[in-house]
Amino acid sequence: MRKIIFVLATLIANYVIHAQVKTPQPSPKADVHQVVGLTDVEIEYSRPSSKGRVVFGDLVPFGKMWRTGANQNTMVSFSEDVVIKGATLKKGKYALFTIPKAEMWEIIFYSDTDNWGLPEKFDESKVALRTNADAISSPMKVETFTISINNLTNDSATLDFQWEKTYVSLKFEVPTQKTAMASIDKTLAGPSANDYYSSAQYFYQSNGDMNKALEYINKAVGLIKPGTDVPFWYLRQKSLIQAKLGDKKGAVETAKLSMENAKKAGNDDYVKMNTDSINEWSKK
Repeated sequence: MRKIIFVLATLIANYVIHAQVKTPQPSPKADVHQVVGLTDVEIEYSRPSSKGRVVFGDLVPFGKMWRTGANQNTMVSFSEDVVIKGATLKKGKYALFTIPKAEMWEIIFYSDTDNWGLPEKFDESKVALRTNADAISSPMKVETFTISINNLTNDSATLDFQWEKTYVSLKFEVPTQKTAMASIDKTLAGPSANDYYSSAQYFYQSNGDMNKALEYINKAVGLIKPGTDVPFWYLRQKSLIQAKLGDKKGAVETAKLSMENAKKAGNDDYVKMNTDSINEWSKK
């Protein structure tokens, strides 16, 4: 009986230790993901509510930098370069800071995203782009701060901010035509050397058709620009395929080329792998 009580007490103690009280967050986190043309746009932010308070000009003072949400700074990322009012914002992730004013907001894309709220020390050199957008009075009251991506076209969209009765919209343009043409050109040009290499590697690793693997790796090698060293990992893969096909003599010759190029590149791992394979395949 005493043993049973001890076990139950241990279980209860473990439950109490690991149990966590769950309550709603006052400013819940939100994630927005939208494809604009061929560009991925993502926003991570926390959403405070007004709860009867006057927001802009009071809770969020005019003329002072704001984290544009709550808790950790709001972040926005673009998978491609975008253009905002004629200025290019490079692809990447940015902290999004704003300076609200009664009739206009200043909007700042900041390259340092590792902040809790505002940066401890603001560094102007980390400002990737600074712009502004009109603050418009809206007849509809929005209780919870909202950032959204709207007015989608193939080439543009708007980054919209809404809270209380204030609405701010910032248009950005995406390089859909440029991205699409690059994709078309690449596809019509046919597979690249890396495509052939990856295919050969797959056939080898999956014990597939080794003759097809050899065909693909030869095509990969053949696409290397004349006068340029063939990547030593390409040659290593070819030697392995040749050995698996029973062509040990050819495998040794290819491994020697791989080892030579690996030495030039200073890759000791491939030098050793090729040396070991040459020794193995040279045995009679």
